[in-house]
Amino acid sequence: MRVTGTGHASMRIDTAAGSILCDPWVNPAYFASWFPFPDNSLLDWEALGDVDYLYVSHLHRDHFDAAHLKRFVSKDATVLLPAFPTSEMEDELRELGFTKFLKAPNEQVVELDGGLKIMIQALTSPTDGPIGDSSLWVEYDGVRLLNQNDARPADLSVFAELGHVHAHMLQFSGAIWYPMVYELPQAAKTAFGKQKRDRQFDRTWRYIDDLKADHVFPIAGPPCFLDDELWQFNDIHGDEGNIFPDQSVFLSEYAKVGGTNGVVLLPGSVAEITTSGASTTHPVPVEEFFADKVAHLEEMRERKRPVIEAEKASWRHPEVDVLKEMQRRIEPLLEESIYLAKGVGGPVRFDLVSYDGETVESIVVDFPGKQVRPYADEKVRYRFRTERALIEHLLHIGEVDWVNSLFLSCRFSAARIGQYNEFVYAFFKCLSTERLQYAEGWYDEHERSSDAEDITLGDWVVQRRCPHLKADLTRFGIVEGDQLTCQLHGWKFDLASGRCLTSVGHKVRAHRADATPTTA
Repeated sequence: MRVTGTGHASMRIDTAAGSILCDPWVNPAYFASWFPFPDNSLLDWEALGDVDYLYVSHLHRDHFDAAHLKRFVSKDATVLLPAFPTSEMEDELRELGFTKFLKAPNEQVVELDGGLKIMIQALTSPTDGPIGDSSLWVEYDGVRLLNQNDARPADLSVFAELGHVHAHMLQFSGAIWYPMVYELPQAAKTAFGKQKRDRQFDRTWRYIDDLKADHVFPIAGPPCFLDDELWQFNDIHGDEGNIFPDQSVFLSEYAKVGGTNGVVLLPGSVAEITTSGASTTHPVPVEEFFADKVAHLEEMRERKRPVIEAEKASWRHPEVDVLKEMQRRIEPLLEESIYLAKGVGGPVRFDLVSYDGETVESIVVDFPGKQVRPYADEKVRYRFRTERALIEHLLHIGEVDWVNSLFLSCRFSAARIGQYNEFVYAFFKCLSTERLQYAEGWYDEHERSSDAEDITLGDWVVQRRCPHLKADLTRFGIVEGDQLTCQLHGWKFDLASGRCLTSVGHKVRAHRADATPTTA
């Protein structure tokens, strides 16, 4: 099996029975904030896109690059489609010209022509990507590969049960806006960022240990930030709280925990994988490339500057009445929402900075009141501040997912009182009836379901499944004193009260091992 690195989470997998192109991303994403690093725009995409199969893991724009898919990927390719709860991915790919689809049953091995086997695991929580994320397992002639990209399954047992894996591709770096955009003292940002960076690596080590593959390939991150306004987010400033460590940092940190089987793929790197080993060739020496990281970024910044400026020029739509358009689009969804509206539990404020950089219009999405209205000087627990032009653009194009656009762009600042509230972001990625109804149904189902199985962790008996996203706490749970941490997403719980310390809701059932449990 031959794997060609094509940048970020993208790769081309070649076997004698067919080729698969995964997650090709080249064009800037999220309001021209994210660019692939190392740069992959100079690869021979005409040749790379001439494949038998296309796999897109999910709809995040650093995995689903519509312009690139339309121009460079063969429309004769069969799309390996995850079993997502909505038809959005298939609909978008059909609009781009793809006509052949293999709808893979979830977690079932499918044999393709020539003995090539694949299995796709689809994750379908409202918090998994834009209503879904997935991983791809591939086997040919006894060689097995898992492309986990940035999916976060509760465990990898479904893949391990299919036989020993020879190549494991997975995310290790950040792909979020926290804590950088929060209006906090720099010392607090650094501390929170360091915690998140450490949790990212801890989660990665756990996945690696679960699968025990022969070779580990760090992929799906980090992006680079080439706009001058966002340049500080690149991990080149000696900031221990930066959540975007690169592949060379991964190798260094992996070595600290005994990892010796890490393999970096630069764009154009080729790994030949067999059941007995792997050999990799690179377009340039890996260590040399990352030693010159700052120079590479500065060269990219100048080369991509016209692209960024052209994007910025397209955002303003002064003809859009933001308040009225938000009312038209969001208020019907507020009326439909039960679980998400209750979960948010209060008004969310948007401060929109006008073209002059000074005038601010404040708009409130009032979840209890089921309305969008001007801010009335009330207390809010969540506040976002961004350029009015960005909201104008989202409304102009009818964007249904403000997480997969505004929030991942990091082109905003945020403030909150109290804990993180996942329902805020879940709602703003569900700005369509189809998405909202799915999310409401998912939360309804999980609200009503019971988790009767208990396990013992240290001095405590706790429910086996994490209340957040049902991770198996026998694998991801760590108890320190009276506090439980689920390492899959870093969520913490006070065991004495059951209260979630990370977000509202999600109470855990627990009692001391030497005590009689009480019932509510």
